[in-house]
Amino acid sequence: MSLPNLPVLSWPAFKHQGRSLAPGLILCGVIGMAAAFVEMRWGGPRVLYALLMGMAFHELSGTSRHGAGVSFSAQTLLRLGIGLLGARITLHQMASLGWPTVALILAAVASTIVCVALVVKGLGMPWRIGLIAGGATAICGASAALAIAAVVPRDRLTEQRTLAIVVCATTLSTMAMLSYPLLCNWLALRPYQSGLMLGGSIHDVAQVMVAGYTMSRDVGDIAIIVKLLRVSLLAVVVLLVSALLRWHQATHPLSAAWPHQKVKPSWVPWFMRLFIGLAALQSLQWLPPATGRLLSDLSQSCLALSAAALGMRSSIGMLRQAGWRIMVPMLIGAVWLAGMVLCGGLLISSR
Repeated sequence: MSLPNLPVLSWPAFKHQGRSLAPGLILCGVIGMAAAFVEMRWGGPRVLYALLMGMAFHELSGTSRHGAGVSFSAQTLLRLGIGLLGARITLHQMASLGWPTVALILAAVASTIVCVALVVKGLGMPWRIGLIAGGATAICGASAALAIAAVVPRDRLTEQRTLAIVVCATTLSTMAMLSYPLLCNWLALRPYQSGLMLGGSIHDVAQVMVAGYTMSRDVGDIAIIVKLLRVSLLAVVVLLVSALLRWHQATHPLSAAWPHQKVKPSWVPWFMRLFIGLAALQSLQWLPPATGRLLSDLSQSCLALSAAALGMRSSIGMLRQAGWRIMVPMLIGAVWLAGMVLCGGLLISSR
């Protein structure tokens, strides 16, 4: 497994690359640590804090001193962080839910991605933006948006809209964290149904945990397992997008619909091989618990640094230009996802 953009040449070349990357990496690291401090002090999503803080340093992203490190953080560290997410997934967790629940989550995720993508396309935006927004809404918010954006062709519009999607996903997830437990109580749902509702419809893992354990320990345990099932589907979606891209390039080699894609994509990007490999090791219980926690923490740190870099490459003006055309499809998708999971949970009578 080879990591792109890593300095692996001779020692002089390694030192030169290290010196060119260091200023940007250090700046992203400082922003990431500041975001982690805010998360520990006040709660909330570290990735969003890092992204917003990074936007304050937008002018530095294009300088010769910081540009290389910022680009490295936005690309290689992003992919590494996504790959390390696999350390949180086990097949045993998925199997414990039962096939009716697994089938419901699969159907809810797939239909939500299609729903959001169709609305985005109807609003006149490229369909790859619909895939990013749909994946963020259906799977795991910012992490899914960044993962899917990492395998689609990159241009200025895609980066701009991806940042808007991250902000919208986090906003919608925060609203869901506050309102869905109240809805579950109002509907007098049983613990399993409440856990399914929360884990199946809230985007961020930490917010699922807060919402679930606020209700009860049983609800929190079920919500986390359901949420991890959704996270595990990230690998499937990214692989399908990568395969679709490969097929499109093979059948439309001169198409302008895929800008700036210079290298033929792999069927399985290296970071998804890392994701699948770690998930397999975790399922086989070959990863010590301490190692699994370390890899999970490292994943969050990499994602925070990459979010800071992406924020530096954007600005408030870029987000404002995206406007309601990003929020509306994701709001529709969030309502669709919550409604489908809620109705499906009510129909599952085995628990």
